[in-house]
Amino acid sequence: MMKKPHVVCIPYPAQGHISPMMKLAKILHFRGNHVTFVNTEFNHQRLLNSRGPDSLKGMPDFRFETIPDGLPPPADSNATQDIASLCISIQKNCLQPFRNLISRLNDTSSSSVPPVTCIVSDASMSFTLQVAKELEIPELLFETMSFCSFACYMHFPHLIERGLVPLKDESCFTNGYMDTRIDWIPGIKNILFRDLPSFVRTTDPDDVMLNFASREIPLAYEATALIFNTFGALEMEVLEACKSQLSLPPIYTVGPLHLHLNKLPQNELDSLGSNLWKEDTRCLEWLDSKEPDSVVYVNFGSIAVMTTQQLVEFAWLILNSAMLPPEFIEETKERGLLASWCPQELVLNHPSIGGFLTHCGWNSSIESLSSGVPMICWPFFADQQTNCSYSCNHWGVGMEIDNQVKRDEVEKLVRELMQGEKGKKMKSKAMEWKKKAEAAISPGGSSYSNLDEIIKVLLVTKTREI
Repeated sequence: MMKKPHVVCIPYPAQGHISPMMKLAKILHFRGNHVTFVNTEFNHQRLLNSRGPDSLKGMPDFRFETIPDGLPPPADSNATQDIASLCISIQKNCLQPFRNLISRLNDTSSSSVPPVTCIVSDASMSFTLQVAKELEIPELLFETMSFCSFACYMHFPHLIERGLVPLKDESCFTNGYMDTRIDWIPGIKNILFRDLPSFVRTTDPDDVMLNFASREIPLAYEATALIFNTFGALEMEVLEACKSQLSLPPIYTVGPLHLHLNKLPQNELDSLGSNLWKEDTRCLEWLDSKEPDSVVYVNFGSIAVMTTQQLVEFAWLILNSAMLPPEFIEETKERGLLASWCPQELVLNHPSIGGFLTHCGWNSSIESLSSGVPMICWPFFADQQTNCSYSCNHWGVGMEIDNQVKRDEVEKLVRELMQGEKGKKMKSKAMEWKKKAEAAISPGGSSYSNLDEIIKVLLVTKTREI
């Protein structure tokens, strides 16, 4: 008798990483794998709080486990942890708990699950590579960013070697330095320094996030393979350039993952969610009452933090672009809706949505592209700057907001998106990408075929006789 292959999936402990890993884990389970999904203790409790005490019971062949993140409990048990502190703590504290977990899962005297045959880890959890080496099993690193952003991150060490990073002093933010053209990253064209992932914007050589990214991302070379939630047609030029010039492990583009998942037949895992906040579904009923392409959806993700002034400017620009009277709170009751945490995929696919005002996180970007919804982009940090640049300058579906957020300027962008000629062209282009995304995950498409190849990688060491 043969046991199922056993895949351990471990995301970086932030919302934008947990959600795509959960999608990938469900797909791998559907394709015949036993899955163990590993959250940090803190986020495990947050999921229980948001989804109910029975929400993580799982199934006999889809189970949840936890490891500590090494941080003290925050004052707010429902808040995103400080990213820099989390990165430091993960590097220092997570290897041994993860090693112990895998040992327990592999202990046939006390475990009823098959031995672990593969690790699928978020690329920011690179301590898992050590455990995979010790067990001599494959490890697939899941990069939850666009491939163009990954290519830029891979060249952080080169930016440092060339003396471009860290910045010489604060004047670099105002003297035109941010407009320095970067033309030596394979496949990356027409990109400026300001468009690189934001961790390069520091004058401190000991900056936590700059050093974390510079150290972690190149560890991709040590993986058995790399997985990306993107699709070939979207990033073909940079994919082909990096594959030919960087000697990377095999690269599998398998996105958009949510489209794959939506095509699977209904099953017991459908009720397993990954949102760390309670979803507010009343927005869907509200959208049902609106005309097609008449609503701008505004969401800045789970980490972005606005200044009070930025929040005020955004609120009033939305009011102005909707041509409402000045009594904002009262008059937006019928024309606007403020929701806590939306089921974003359903919102973006609603016919009333005409545009998306977004921070350009990769999940939001690829969900918008595959829904045929053009974007107004206000990137906050990390890879969002690069995603913004590509959305605006390469994929033809975005317009960027200046970081100063002046209501009259943004109002013009909203009006152009919803009513102008450029907005119509962006909508048309977004619909083209939607068709290409759907083709990629259909039989014969690049992402569909790549998923087949991943299953073969997992199956190389899949079985042990019992």
